[in-house]
Amino acid sequence: MAATRRSTPTLFIIGGAEDRVGKATVLRRFVRLAGGRRSIIVLIPTASSFQAQVGEAYTDVFTRLGAPAPIVVNPQSRTDAYSQESVDLLDAATGIFMSGGSQLRLSQRFPGTPLGDALHRAHERGAVIAGTSAGASIMSRFMISMGDEGITPRQRHSQLSAGLGLLEGVIIDQHFAQRSRYGRLMSMVAASPNLIGVGIDEDTAIEVRDRRTFTVHGSGAVFVLDCRAATSDAPDARRGAPLMVSGAVVHSLPAGSTFDLAEVRLVEFVEKHPDVTVALASAKA
Repeated sequence: MAATRRSTPTLFIIGGAEDRVGKATVLRRFVRLAGGRRSIIVLIPTASSFQAQVGEAYTDVFTRLGAPAPIVVNPQSRTDAYSQESVDLLDAATGIFMSGGSQLRLSQRFPGTPLGDALHRAHERGAVIAGTSAGASIMSRFMISMGDEGITPRQRHSQLSAGLGLLEGVIIDQHFAQRSRYGRLMSMVAASPNLIGVGIDEDTAIEVRDRRTFTVHGSGAVFVLDCRAATSDAPDARRGAPLMVSGAVVHSLPAGSTFDLAEVRLVEFVEKHPDVTVALASAKA
């Protein structure tokens, strides 16, 4: 039986390695968005190479945070993604959580299948769709499926694959500062300047409302890269060459930042310190 919950379409996109044993600020927020004690959470551990362990770990943390034990949906092949039983479970969920691992496993099983369609329906009716690491990358229409790490952007050192398209107009990268992924995100966005790059640190999440505005949660920061007005030699650079990119606009957004992806601008920053909360609103350009 399909859930009847109706609210603002919400994505909760985590940069990976979120705290599970301490305050668990990021996961606590997900559980709250999913409905807390009344939530129906479906866990998708498909991306992981250690699916049983991942299932146990998230069951422990979600129940510790007050949610009922999650229901596991774990297609092992594209054929499994046509299971009506699994589709029905997603249709009843108030929260869906995709684990980390290999985003290529997710892209093999979800985009263009009944399970992928069920994720879109859940998003439309207001269930919160969350993903960490690989589960974060799959949210966008196009995702970075592999690529070299480092600060310098290089030509053709990264690869794009099909994602779910729950969030249009962006490319999401994760473990951003910790794995030095600035260069690979810059190379992707410089080559496709109509897309906005969003790099998310570990133990950090963006809560995206109405496919447009996001708020940052967690201990790290979110990096937004805008190359719409930049100049680049991406069309002509040889394979492996350092890319020339001039005029890119970057935004570094810690917790308390609210950002408009459609207008690509800061909406509000509420500075988070132990003893100080200062609200600063940016003027609309």
